[in-house]
Amino acid sequence: MVNLVAAQRPLLQGLMKMAGVQPHAVEIEPGTTMNFWVPRETIEKPKKGEKIIEKEALKKPSKPVVVLVHGFAAEGIVTWQFQVGALTKKYSVYIPDLLFFGGSITDEADRSPTFQAQCLATGLAKLGVDKCVLVGFSYGGMVSFKVAELYPNLVQAMVVSGSILAMTDSINETNLNRLGVSSSSELLLPNSVKGLKALLSVATYKKLWFPSCLYKDFLERVHLLWGEDDQIFNVELAHNMKEQLGADHVTFQGIKKAGHLVHLERPCAYNRCLKQFLASLHADEQFTPS
Repeated sequence: MVNLVAAQRPLLQGLMKMAGVQPHAVEIEPGTTMNFWVPRETIEKPKKGEKIIEKEALKKPSKPVVVLVHGFAAEGIVTWQFQVGALTKKYSVYIPDLLFFGGSITDEADRSPTFQAQCLATGLAKLGVDKCVLVGFSYGGMVSFKVAELYPNLVQAMVVSGSILAMTDSINETNLNRLGVSSSSELLLPNSVKGLKALLSVATYKKLWFPSCLYKDFLERVHLLWGEDDQIFNVELAHNMKEQLGADHVTFQGIKKAGHLVHLERPCAYNRCLKQFLASLHADEQFTPS
């Protein structure tokens, strides 16, 4: 039987290259390699007969940098397939594959968002990125928040969709038993149709842990871009997070008739909101979400 997801990957990779990005592997440390899709213009083609050396093959981005960080569901270009082409004209777009996704591998035992954040920041530094806007979806939002905490000088602003600051097993035991899973990680990484249906049936996380570090001390802006019908991390949770982060510098924007996969369900609306926010970072007028 043909695996349709695998079958469409070459087409998707071709579309990404047409949009102006191409894959580039970065060695974070011995045993750890992270794959990025990077702006084509940042990779210098070696002259005939010249050996490719990573540091010599890369140029610094020439446009404002946007980094699209995927969630558990799929690797970078699958998650952000409808956003890349909409952004590459005005922005240098980088799409990492977090460790254990796509072509990113490590022999380290660490599986934490902190380790993912450290590797992501190191990779971006090796690619010549000094400042960026992080756009994080679901698990990618958690990793992005951790990057902002650990590397505040790297992150200018953030756009977060369907995420929380940090994951806890805060779904009550009754709900977990009803769904037939033993932990939130099992719920969020389904390996069966039953598990996938359980994932889509979750209503909310009732308790959140917020790090003592106040992100408002580090970030100029955080924009929460949400599907109004998100059944995994609902709108109430987003509003609560807005208050916890500091309402003065955090904005919220809901997209109607969209759930957790808002960027895939309503890509045109999502892209319009995302580009409006990005443009506001380089404009004098105050951003006002509709």
